[in-house]
Amino acid sequence: MLASALGAWLDHVDPSLGSWFAGECTCPSTMVDRIVPAVTPADLDTVEGLLGVRDEAAILTEPFAQWVIEDDFAGRRPRWDAVGAQIVADVAPYETAKLRMLNGAHSALAYLGLQAGLHYVHEAIADPAIGPSVERLMRDEAAASLDPAPGQDLSAYADALLARFANPTLRHALRQIASDGSQKIPQRWLASLEANRERGRTCPETLSALAAWMLHVRGDGSPVDDPRAAELAAAWDSAGRDGIVDALVGERGLLAGTWRPSVQDRAILADTLAAFDRR
Repeated sequence: MLASALGAWLDHVDPSLGSWFAGECTCPSTMVDRIVPAVTPADLDTVEGLLGVRDEAAILTEPFAQWVIEDDFAGRRPRWDAVGAQIVADVAPYETAKLRMLNGAHSALAYLGLQAGLHYVHEAIADPAIGPSVERLMRDEAAASLDPAPGQDLSAYADALLARFANPTLRHALRQIASDGSQKIPQRWLASLEANRERGRTCPETLSALAAWMLHVRGDGSPVDDPRAAELAAAWDSAGRDGIVDALVGERGLLAGTWRPSVQDRAILADTLAAFDRR
């Protein structure tokens, strides 16, 4: 249904583009079906009122959209830029910005929000302590770790992401975002921490979020849905709070990589872990 609806829309925008899509593209449905919200009869009535026709394949989406495509086509370039796509020389800076700013902020909202007893992204970003912390993580730490492409406006990107997070109709569950953290945070946080370390900067907000993740995998606040959950629990059992930083991100830690916490980083992590435990 999604493929036919997209094909029909592209055909309406540009018949040659619709024809190209029908002949050259397929749309796997697994991930799309999981993230696109169900459309109710009332939604279809609203669309019909706006369009004047009944479209049973209509899909309601959030206002935020981002479609970045590298300009490296084998043949004639489709006119995707006519419908909002960004055609760029190199997609890598945009991918890195998404990982560190969007996904990194999402993970921070998840672990900090769960520590505070919250359930959804829009609740966490509205929290008077968590919201400003995550905004600083995004603007002052994640964005500062990047080398943007010409014309890539990271400040405007942060504005758009904050508006997206605040949308109460999405009801994006923090527990869902918190799953598989051991597989996500190296790209979302640790890479940003290392890039900032190389530039002489510390990242207190990212470290605060990292401490919240450490407590999450101890079993605080929500069930741990992670492929390394047993290893993470064993690390806590053997290391305790005083040794957990080394056990997880030290030289021989479970998530050992390029980044190593400095003395200052360790102090921030220790203070934050202790503060969370006093709540």
